[in-house]
Amino acid sequence: MARKHRIEYEGACYHVINRGNYRSWVFEDEGAKDAFEQCLAEAAVRSGWRVHAWVVMGNHFHLAVETPKANLSAGMQWLQVSFAARFNRYRREQGRLFQGRFKGVLVEPGDSLGQVCHYIELNPVRAGILPAAQLQCYRFGSFMRLWEPKQRPEWYVPVTGLSGAGGLADTPKGRAKYRDYLEWLSREIEQGREQAYLNLSKGWAIGSEGFLAEVSAKYKGVQDQTWDGASKREWRERQWDRYLAKLLKGIPARERKDPRPSAHWKAQVALKMKAETDASNGWLAEKLKMSTPTFVSKQVGLARKWK
Repeated sequence: MARKHRIEYEGACYHVINRGNYRSWVFEDEGAKDAFEQCLAEAAVRSGWRVHAWVVMGNHFHLAVETPKANLSAGMQWLQVSFAARFNRYRREQGRLFQGRFKGVLVEPGDSLGQVCHYIELNPVRAGILPAAQLQCYRFGSFMRLWEPKQRPEWYVPVTGLSGAGGLADTPKGRAKYRDYLEWLSREIEQGREQAYLNLSKGWAIGSEGFLAEVSAKYKGVQDQTWDGASKREWRERQWDRYLAKLLKGIPARERKDPRPSAHWKAQVALKMKAETDASNGWLAEKLKMSTPTFVSKQVGLARKWK
């Protein structure tokens, strides 16, 4: 079976992820992490990448990569094949090192890319390796290079995470504020108040509705091949959310005060959603608080008769 194409264009940004085969601890020792970072440096130079953030964990890695030359797939192939060859040669082993093709989630430049940088740089904290207040002590990622400017490679772009944390300056004071921000963010995530950050490695793309719509329209054929089932559902649900919000604006406030699952306005909205979109009864039951999918179906049937 032919490999599925990826959406690639000049200047595209991605959240790239891959894991060891069967989630094995490929990067268990420091030597393996150092070797991967060396390969990453070579790949970035060869490919002309701008790397906004990265982290190497025990069994996986994350990259926030910008590709001025539209060459993500070619660059990642070189990176993974080169590292695997060196790793196997050093260990005198054979076989597949990574679980398969890397995951490359398209990211809108700006705030969305900044959030991905925060997500990546917080990985050691979420894994319990060290607290956010000591994040600069984790050697195998971009935050230490952000903290120590003299250790920054030319292909690293440190300002993206700083900008996404409130336009912080690349100064000792700004970097300290950034670490404080990540410490605050880690607490919010732990307490479940920043669920959106945990979705920054999912789906096919991350960004505003305008960005997603533009990319979807421009790369429709490639996108259909790229999406998995979860990505397709995510995109559909975004469209349903938008249309539902539009319909709700047309419901008088006095009617929306009726919270009952059988409220007349809910049945009318559900009927309209079913007529104009492919929204599922389960999704409508959850969004409109209409009890169960079966109840939604019953109310929609009654609404048709009322109409």
